[in-house]
Amino acid sequence: MRSFTPLEMVLRRDRLIVLAGLMGVAALAWTYTVYLAHDMGNMDLGTGMAMPMRQAWHLMDFVSMFLMWTVMMVAMMVPTAAPMILIFANVNRRRQEQEQPYVPTAVFLSGYLLVWTCFSIIAALAQWGLHEAALLSPMMVSTSPMFGGISLLAAGIFQWTPLKHACLRHCRSPLSFLMTDWHEGYRGAFNMGLKHGSYCTGCCWFLMALLFVAGVMNLLWVATITAFVLVEKAVSRGDLVSRIAGVALCIAGLVMLVQVWS
Repeated sequence: MRSFTPLEMVLRRDRLIVLAGLMGVAALAWTYTVYLAHDMGNMDLGTGMAMPMRQAWHLMDFVSMFLMWTVMMVAMMVPTAAPMILIFANVNRRRQEQEQPYVPTAVFLSGYLLVWTCFSIIAALAQWGLHEAALLSPMMVSTSPMFGGISLLAAGIFQWTPLKHACLRHCRSPLSFLMTDWHEGYRGAFNMGLKHGSYCTGCCWFLMALLFVAGVMNLLWVATITAFVLVEKAVSRGDLVSRIAGVALCIAGLVMLVQVWS
């Protein structure tokens, strides 16, 4: 039985190394998200935070909110993408052992995160528009029960749509995705990350939009949505969980709208 060199032993433990790296990235993002919430003033983990932004936005306000959304998306989505990233890392380790071309896992992850960075631009623009329309409070919570009810109802309906479940199916089958969408080289790995990120965004974007209802920096809701997305992707009947959540969201939206009209 041959002995392994220190480098070979490290490579054989790459799953733990990659997992530790992902946990480190997520932990840093969560730490900075909590810091941002506290820095913006009087954080309350259950209800959100105060934010003195009654005045019109300027460019730096948009940049600040874009950075906030970007860090928050890293905190929320990196843990949910861990199964896909770990399988990608494992495939490349085996290719390296067989002296085949391989690509660092960070290339795939960078493509994935680029998609969520683009989503963060859209989210910041949406927040700007809602702010200008006076539909968000200084705590970045919806000030309109009508807007909140419609958002909840729309999110609930989306949970039952073919688009939702087509994207969710790809997110729930990382090995199948790699087998059918594998591309060689750095560019191929980056494009794979873009594609997986696109499926993930298509699956989750409406849930992220609900932060405008509950509070953009409501850390309790941020954590709840993160946990729910992970359950959707990881448990054996995540598709059923998704549909049940859709019913609950529709009921919550209808109740809110009835209260508006009554």
